[in-house]
Amino acid sequence: MLRRVSTELGRTRSALSETSGVARPSRRPSAVTIARRWLAVIGIGLLAYAYYHPLRSWIETRQELSSRRSEVARLSADRRALQQRLQASTSLDALTREARRLGFVRPGEHLFIVKGIDAWKKAHTLVGDGK
Repeated sequence: MLRRVSTELGRTRSALSETSGVARPSRRPSAVTIARRWLAVIGIGLLAYAYYHPLRSWIETRQELSSRRSEVARLSADRRALQQRLQASTSLDALTREARRLGFVRPGEHLFIVKGIDAWKKAHTLVGDGK
């Protein structure tokens, strides 16, 4: 008997909703809600587009700044090395060595140019290896 009542009750509810003309709430949102959603999506898209270009420019500028800083650091190291080299080359010993390499002699000295030193060394090292 309980079964019959619940079955009849179910039929009665469905029959009432169909015949009574009472509108059931629709699962589809209204047109206004859909329009608001689309406006929100378009607004977010425009906002993202507005932030994209400055953000990209900022990233590129930061990368350029980083590369310039590394270039400045490298050039500073080169400058320090050149200054040290200049300091070393202005000493009297360095100037004397460079002058002798160029063939200059002091007053009263005699310049002797010896040729064939490499061939002599080669010949004597071969004899030394043959022991």
